Amino acid sequence: MGDFREVTPGGNPLKRVYVAIMLWFVGRAIQAAAVVDDDVKKEFENLPDGFTFSLGVMPNGPTMIVGKNRRGKVKYLGWNPKGRLIDLKMKIKNLEAAILMFTFQESTAVANARVRMIVDGEVPPACAIVRVLDIVEVYLLAKIIAKLAVKRYPVWSFGRKWIGRTRIYFRAVLGY
Repeated sequence: MGDFREVTPGGNPLKRVYVAIMLWFVGRAIQAAAVVDDDVKKEFENLPDGFTFSLGVMPNGPTMIVGKNRRGKVKYLGWNPKGRLIDLKMKIKNLEAAILMFTFQESTAVANARVRMIVDGEVPPACAIVRVLDIVEVYLLAKIIAKLAVKRYPVWSFGRKWIGRTRIYFRAVLGY
């Protein structure tokens, strides 16, 4: 009876690569939005200095780590959580759930309601990070797609949306 072989589920490497690229770009866009957008700045100002959060796919999928240093600057810290003290861990239960979220078939709020995400940490910072993710998604995505990705699409001025979008894309691609 003890001779059971371990069966690991087959993974789709293209899906894994897609989610990894999305997490990389969203992490860099969060860093850029913390400089460009006042609402994102406020959300991070309310978080303690040294705060770090991660968003990743379980069991060992891609991860992004973003932190706020002691001087209050928000930085994308890469994908490897080893050796880091992470205050808030947000985990997507599996790769298929991550694909639903990152192909914008499901918003973060719907994914939470369908229990596709696990949050390990305090609730107020988790809510702040979800608000930051929603703002960043509005900047990164076209309106028709962003409406699917966020709970409520905001009413922003033309300048805020297009100038902010340009600045966030520019900073995210260049990494500063």
